[in-house]
Amino acid sequence: MNSDEKARTFAPGPTLDTVRASDGKVLGVPEGWALLPPGDAGLTRRVKAAGDHWIVREWIGRRSYSRGVWAASATIDRIRAELDAERSTEGHARKQEAAVRRREKAQAEYVEDFHDAVTAFLAFHPNHADLAERLARAVADHATPVGSGTVARTKRIPVEQRAEAAVIAWMRHQTTGYDGMTISRSKGERREVRRMLAQRSQELLRRYRRGETTGDDCPLKRALAVED
Repeated sequence: MNSDEKARTFAPGPTLDTVRASDGKVLGVPEGWALLPPGDAGLTRRVKAAGDHWIVREWIGRRSYSRGVWAASATIDRIRAELDAERSTEGHARKQEAAVRRREKAQAEYVEDFHDAVTAFLAFHPNHADLAERLARAVADHATPVGSGTVARTKRIPVEQRAEAAVIAWMRHQTTGYDGMTISRSKGERREVRRMLAQRSQELLRRYRRGETTGDDCPLKRALAVED
């Protein structure tokens, strides 16, 4: 976010026609403005580029969510009509179809690349090759969907680190009792529980890397419904 956009960004105000600035001051929305809700990225981009506007974002926990863009009603209506006319043409339809194909191709390639990164991280002994493939596919299927919000979708860390983090996260939810735990709200407690469970998961993975035999009560086997 550049400095200009940051200056135009507000939190929701106490009423529908107000916003709250970063210093806490409540501002009334200018007369003749309307709130363009999120959901149409193309329309939002054009409205923001057309002139004065206010961006509304709300923080919930560590994540922020768009609540729309305030701008002149006439501007929104004009740009929406122009965009609707463009989108009704055959040329636009062909461009959209081509874009969908490109995205689908890129997504399929990323899923396979991520699957391969997970397999490389697991590095199971050949005796457990089938289990490694099942686990790699389960993690990739869970972590790679567009919009999933998982670590696999971030570009801030190398894919090798994404693969490791995704495996540990999957195992935390599928092979431990984490989801049913009652965890104290004291600072750092949840992080410590996750660290402890990650250590257990890493030790289990090391057993498979060494080629050790595990029984049917192995939590990883149960999670993947594997039978000897």
